[in-house]
Amino acid sequence: MPKPDRLSHLRALFLPFAAILAIPAALLWLTGTLHPFWGAQFPLDLLLLMAGLLLIAAGCYLLYVTVRLFATTGKGTLAPWDPPGRLVVQGPYRYVRNPMHSGVFAILSGEALLFGSIPVALWAAVFIAGNLFYIPRFEEPELEERFGEEYELYRQHVPRWIPRRTQWMPSDESNPAG
Repeated sequence: MPKPDRLSHLRALFLPFAAILAIPAALLWLTGTLHPFWGAQFPLDLLLLMAGLLLIAAGCYLLYVTVRLFATTGKGTLAPWDPPGRLVVQGPYRYVRNPMHSGVFAILSGEALLFGSIPVALWAAVFIAGNLFYIPRFEEPELEERFGEEYELYRQHVPRWIPRRTQWMPSDESNPAG
């Protein structure tokens, strides 16, 4: 499988772009719901603003790191039509199997808080629910087929959504903390 070029990586970014920018922007524009629960009290407004910005920053960082790992270590993109050719078990993937999705969840939640938008919060809930269904039923069986025992060992030690307290090292097969 040849290493994807820059255009492949740009095309792959369409998926998270649509989820975290295009759809929330369309919802905000169509509903005009900005800050419905802001303005009640100054400290609460500031807390919502800071929480939203923190979630967005953390989510963007996770997205950046995971996309970069897919490109450099996995030799692929985040898109299902051009997936990594190697199993990525580095960085945040040593703590949780789906840090890229966790990053998108954090960004969407942060946007809902930042803009005080119930429609964006509902979109975040729909996106999360869709992934809770899609990943175990479609993505994980495909990964098991593609990577075999290597993925099965990884899946046994690294949780899908809730991060481990310590990083899992692939050679550490006897670690019961997984």
